[in-house]
Parts: sequence; structure tokens; C-alpha cells
Amino acid sequence: MNITMIGTGYVGLVTGACLAEFGHRVTCMDLDVEKIESLKNGGIPIYEPGLDVLVAKNVKDGRLQFSTDMADCVPGAQAVFIAVGTPSSRRGGGYADLTYIYAAAKDIAVHLTDYTVVVDKSTVPVGTARQVRRVISEANPDADFDVVSNPEFLREGAAISDFMRPDRVVVGTDSEKAQEVMKKVYDPLFLISTPFVFTGLESAELIKYAANAFLAMKISFINEMATLCEEVGADVVDLAKGIGLDGRIGSKFLHPGPGYGGSCFPKDTLALLRIAQENGVSVRSVEAAVEINAAQKARMVKKIRDALGRNEAGKTIAALGLAFKPETDDLRESPPLAILPPLVEKGAKVRVHDPQAMEECKKQYPDFTYVDSPYEACEGADIVVLFTEWNQYRALDLAEMKSKMKGSVFVDLRNVYAPKQVIDAGFEYHGLGRM
Repeated sequence: MNITMIGTGYVGLVTGACLAEFGHRVTCMDLDVEKIESLKNGGIPIYEPGLDVLVAKNVKDGRLQFSTDMADCVPGAQAVFIAVGTPSSRRGGGYADLTYIYAAAKDIAVHLTDYTVVVDKSTVPVGTARQVRRVISEANPDADFDVVSNPEFLREGAAISDFMRPDRVVVGTDSEKAQEVMKKVYDPLFLISTPFVFTGLESAELIKYAANAFLAMKISFINEMATLCEEVGADVVDLAKGIGLDGRIGSKFLHPGPGYGGSCFPKDTLALLRIAQENGVSVRSVEAAVEINAAQKARMVKKIRDALGRNEAGKTIAALGLAFKPETDDLRESPPLAILPPLVEKGAKVRVHDPQAMEECKKQYPDFTYVDSPYEACEGADIVVLFTEWNQYRALDLAEMKSKMKGSVFVDLRNVYAPKQVIDAGFEYHGLGRM
């Protein structure tokens, strides 16, 4: 099949490369000339394990190409995916900014010739697919097309495996003809018996938000349980194992941390609340999750401040990890960047290390000191705080870290290390929900 991907951000580039790996002929289109030229020259604008190899392979094999011109890639495509950004609107209140969605729809409409399936891949509020249909019909009344909602469920850091072997594929459409086209798009997944959910447009759009909101609630729940464990002398690691072995609950997303971040959970929970409010529905569980997450980040500031004796002025913090999760360079809504600035405002100095996110962070926080290793971050530090559970932070030489530090405080905000292991290395230990 000939497939066009509008947008070469995280979702668009990963999806385009993976569809090319399926054997389709894919053109990834973007208005950003500099980005497209970089992609043509082998540059990858995001960090995602294995993506550079996958893109290079399919470009070499002639199945993947890049363009800045709709006229070059929309005519003749059986499916055109819209994978542009839908950030939170500047007006706040959880509204999603659909400017790029509707602009893409208008541009696509002009170039539609034969029957085409236009696929909403971006995360969008309920009702957007029908609005995209309206926008295209108004711009080109003679266009022969259908609109499909096909939400993505890609985890940053594991996106390629998630696409190639997904838990499920959701396709929302009211057209049997469009459904058949989507089956051809994902034919390799049918061969490995991937579960498919074919449903209406609105259900498909809501599934994405509901899934992310549920996972956000699990994170907020275990963070509250960690706080309770600290007060009653229980161990949250044992608690999570004890409840996670229940098949009805499951162990995933039951790991305490400094709060959720990233490109999805923060904006999608707020967007779901906005959708509910506009339809006169109260979703109190999601409201609570959002409030708990904000409070968790504030509580982490207090935890670090308390560990420093309530006086961070002149103290040096060794911060390990900047990205909101491992195997990504994404800093959007990243907990460290909500926790460290208030401490800096009170006079703390920050030495940071992250395997991938430092270059981008320098643009936002030039006053941090950026170093080449976690051990260098510890030089002269009063306290070390583990923010992101990168694999290379899981087997650190704690004794060497301690030898480089001025102080002896270790704050493990991901519970990577057993308390005894840290204490035996000469540290004062502070974790989440552990004594």
C-alpha cells in the first residue's frame, strides 16, 4: 500500500518507520524543512532505541521517504495518517489545541483524488474525527474519503516493540470500506493474532484517554500508599507485590515515584476531565489522580528539603536523571524539572547527569551544572537524588559515589536500591514508602 504520514514527531516517525517495515511504501511529510532535510541525511530528531536503525534500513530499501510537499505524497495514497501535535491549549482548562489537526485536514482535502482513508493517529478529544470529516468535505465537496480514529499506544523507550507486537489495535470507523483498508494496513498484525477492537469513532477516541487516565490513577494510588507506608512503618515494595500478584490488579504501574510526567498522562487526564465537564459528567477518580500527582511533586521537594535539614541554601544536589522516564530524552512535564527549581530558588546548586536529556535541558535550565557521569555529579555534593531509573543507575558503585561527596544523604525517588545496601555504603537513606 501507499501510505502518507503527516507529521514526523514521535508518533508519526515511529509509526511511519514501522509501517514501512511491514512492507508498505510510506512517505513521512512535515512542513519543517530543516527536520525533513535532517531525516533525509540520516538524522533522527528524537531519541528512541532502535529507531535510527529502522529508519535507515527502510530508506535504503526504498520503502520510506520524506517530503515537505502534500502534493507529492497525498495523491495516490490509500491511507493518509494525521500524526501532528495536540498540546494543551494556551487557554488552559484541559482543552486540547487542535489547530494542527484541522490545518492538516484542510491541506489533505485539496489533494484528495481517488478514495482515501484519512486516519486520526494523534490523541484527540471525542468528536474530532467527525470534525475532520466536516473540514475535508467543506474544503473539497467532491472528495471520496472516510475518516478513521486509530489511537496510538506507544510507550516512549519501547515504541517499536509496542507497534510490532501491540496489546491491541483500536480502529474506530462507521465505514466497512474504511475498515477493510485498515485491515490491509495492519495485515502483519492479523497474522500474529493481535487483538483488534473495531468500534465507532467516539469510542475509539475515548479509549485512548480512558486508558491513560486509568494508568495515571494506578500511579497516583501507589504514591499515596507509599506515603501511608512511611507513616505506619510498612514497606511499599512488599505492598505492591502483595496486591500486584492479584490478576485483577496486575503489577504494572505499581512503582512509587516522584509523580507521572511525559507527553501523555498530564495532558490526557486534563483533556478527559474537560470532555467530561462539557458533557455534564463528574469523573472524580481522575480529578483525584491529577491532584495527587501535583501534590506528589510538591511532597518530593519537601522530602529533599527535610533530608537537607530544612536548609538547602549553599547545598549541592547531585541529580541523577532528567527525562520523565528511562530510554527517552523527553522532558515534557518531567518531575525533576518541577522539583529542582524550587530548591534552586532557595539557594541550592544542582549538578545533573542524564544519558540522553541534558542537551535539551541546557536550553531550559542553563544554570544547572551538566556533567558526563553520575560519579562526576556527586563531586562535592551534599545529597544525591535518583530521579530516573535508567539502567546505568541500577548498579552504581555506591562506595565510590560516597567517596566523592561532601555529604552523605541518598534520596532514592524510584526505590531502585534496597535501604540496607545504601546504608551499608555509608549513606543516610531516604526512599519512598520504605523505612
